[in-house]
Amino acid sequence: QVQLVESGGGLVQPGGSLRLSCAASGFTLDVYHIGWLRQAPGKERERISCISNSDSSTYYLDSVKGRFTISRDNGKNTVYLQMNSLKPEDTAVYYCAARSRWGCSGLNYYDYWGQGTQVTVSS
Repeated sequence: QVQLVESGGGLVQPGGSLRLSCAASGFTLDVYHIGWLRQAPGKERERISCISNSDSSTYYLDSVKGRFTISRDNGKNTVYLQMNSLKPEDTAVYYCAARSRWGCSGLNYYDYWGQGTQVTVSS
């Protein structure tokens, strides 16, 4: 069974940090391009980061550059999103998603999705 499971979300104060994990089962994650996306109430879903399967090139949405870092641990079949200097506007449900083609282009298609994890940034 193919599955992606996000974890690591929760409540954090502004300026704090969280590390989200995206663990894959049923397939080898390192041959897939992995995106992190988020959706806040009243807003469109937006892609915030991506890591490719080939050269591990990365993408970051401008609003998270310098604060968020995406990485892979192929041995653990897991992709991480380290989130620092969190802001209230980062509050959203965060999803990881995988696809075998199209790299980290802006194409709005993924083969597999996780269930999402809630991140709330509030004092």
